Amino acid sequence: MTSRVLFVSPASSPSLRQARFDDGDAIDDVGAARARAAAGSLPPAARVLTSPSVRCRQTAEALGLDGARTPELGAWDVGRWRGLTLDEVGAAEPEEVARWLADPDSAPHGGESVHELCTRVGHWLDSARDFDGRTVAVVEPEVVRAAVVHALGLGAAAFWRLDVPPLAVTELSGRSGRWNLRLGRHLAASDTPSPR
Repeated sequence: MTSRVLFVSPASSPSLRQARFDDGDAIDDVGAARARAAAGSLPPAARVLTSPSVRCRQTAEALGLDGARTPELGAWDVGRWRGLTLDEVGAAEPEEVARWLADPDSAPHGGESVHELCTRVGHWLDSARDFDGRTVAVVEPEVVRAAVVHALGLGAAAFWRLDVPPLAVTELSGRSGRWNLRLGRHLAASDTPSPR
């Protein structure tokens, strides 16, 4: 039995463009157009899931996907920093930001630490290994990062070394108690092979 999970990051939004902690904003016009252009480029899936966030739900809809909201794959809880940019938080709380970036167990914002996020997503991923077939999950970039950290058995500090651009596909395939990572696919209209 092989389980495949295709994580799709949301289309661009104002908060993504401004490096702002998710504030519940919608995808922007450019992101929506790119997602609509990529509709139909994903392989068929036995199940489709979405993070409960607005931008993930809107991305799934623009891609033509009807997914069940999955709280376990919800956005990172960054507590009182929600809606602020990293620059704003760094100016107001430089020591807390430095500690947060250096210590995966630190949560000075009052929400989840990096370690807690990786653990939450890791529990979901462990249960997904028992699902035979393909899952497409439209989730926040930090959820993708946490899944990769867990799947590859990396330390939580590696979380900060992973970048996930808008509308990127990260594929994990698992069986026999381990996951493999497939890199390098960007979700776009050009993914559809052209006839030669």
